[in-house]
Amino acid sequence: MSELVRASLAQIRKQLATREVSAEEVTRSCLERIAETEPSVHALISVREQAVEEARLLDGQGPDASKPLWGVPVTVKDVIATKGTRTTAGSKILGNFVPFYDAFVVQRLKEAGAIILGKNNMDEFAMGSSTENSAFGPTANPWDTSRIPGGSSGGSAASVAACQCYASLGTDTGGSIRQPAALCGCVGLKPTYGRVSRYGVIAYGSSLDQVGPFARTVEDAAVMLSVIAGHDRRDSTSSPHPVEDYTVFTRKDLKGVRLGIPKEFMAEGLDGSVAEVCKAALARAESLGATLVEVSLPHATRHAIAAYYIVAMAEASSNLSRFDGVRYGYRTESPVSLDELYTRSRTEGFGTEVQRRILLGTYVLSAGYYDAYYRKAAQVRRIVREDYLAALDTCDALFCPVSPVTAWKLGSIIDDPLKMYLMDIYTVSLNLSGLPGVSFPVGLADGLPVGMQLIGRAFDEAGILSLGNLLCDANVAQQKMQPELKKSV
Repeated sequence: MSELVRASLAQIRKQLATREVSAEEVTRSCLERIAETEPSVHALISVREQAVEEARLLDGQGPDASKPLWGVPVTVKDVIATKGTRTTAGSKILGNFVPFYDAFVVQRLKEAGAIILGKNNMDEFAMGSSTENSAFGPTANPWDTSRIPGGSSGGSAASVAACQCYASLGTDTGGSIRQPAALCGCVGLKPTYGRVSRYGVIAYGSSLDQVGPFARTVEDAAVMLSVIAGHDRRDSTSSPHPVEDYTVFTRKDLKGVRLGIPKEFMAEGLDGSVAEVCKAALARAESLGATLVEVSLPHATRHAIAAYYIVAMAEASSNLSRFDGVRYGYRTESPVSLDELYTRSRTEGFGTEVQRRILLGTYVLSAGYYDAYYRKAAQVRRIVREDYLAALDTCDALFCPVSPVTAWKLGSIIDDPLKMYLMDIYTVSLNLSGLPGVSFPVGLADGLPVGMQLIGRAFDEAGILSLGNLLCDANVAQQKMQPELKKSV
């Protein structure tokens, strides 16, 4: 592997700014790494060969200090619209869809000088926790290619962990940034709901989805957030809350910081080897001066999974009704009636997991069941948020596990949907609350990465990134954790 692709985003920015390396040289190195690793990892659905030409044009213009990502190669989850580049959402039904516009976050990346290398593989319409539900085949974890990378943004996490790019964008609906970041040993940030515009993002759960970055360090994630955060009038859920400079870390230690430890997250259900790594991380936080405070989130583990999947599936059934074989996307051949056009197009175009969630979502929204399921889930959602707000009243941030286990074997639980849903037990409640969370590596269990997450108050991304920068550095730095990827078998 080229030493160039091992660099962090912050390091490569400095080399590009001083012309120690050219944008074309960096881009070619990443494309070579993609060619080397894709046969075994399959982190990408599409690779943009025009990236080299774009890098060459940037070199002709020269480094631009006003563009924080000038010449930096990145990747983007394939649920985010990219003008002129196929955007599939990991589904056959959008297999040939080429948007005529860029999503807000893609516009921001381009304005910042980033070079988009390709579109990452993902669970179809972001529905999954392992990136095994893609119509284009599963993605593998670079740490062990017999294991899953997490999901649904597993392609984005694997792309960063395999050193194919310096950062990536994913979406987090129920943990789909934080969980794959934890399982792949990189940093993943879910911003506050509304902090980043969803314009141009193919919707799964509109009240839950949020775009965020993957990177190899907390500093790199902060740079990415500074680029993509901000108000967008085209998104009615976009917040006008002022954007801070997330890259300024002023803390030298954790003295005076109170970290809340949710007792329910550290109880039965957390794998023994993962628990040991998490306990060691808590001890390191104390050694840096933090005060650990036990807090309770009584509804976050007990009811959040059920509430989340009712809300998410209901919103999915509504959002995915637009894919009917009439306006765009996959259309079945030779239908004999309009009903058959709808039925066959959707049956042939959607995968099993997507069909399951559409059916369940339609059921909970149907007459006679709305009050029993959807309304009750919405009420539980409010209670979960109140749990978080009450806990954060007593501390500066919450510090807790991301996944109850390390990355599991490909195919081992794909046929057990309920078990798969339970893998999100430590992440979905945060999406119900709309608060920010950042996941970062804290160590290894049986040779595989373990991540923990810091959860903060609304729009306190700067606070949790500053804390995470210290905690991540105090633990096992991602660059040291990064293994050399084995060749494809």
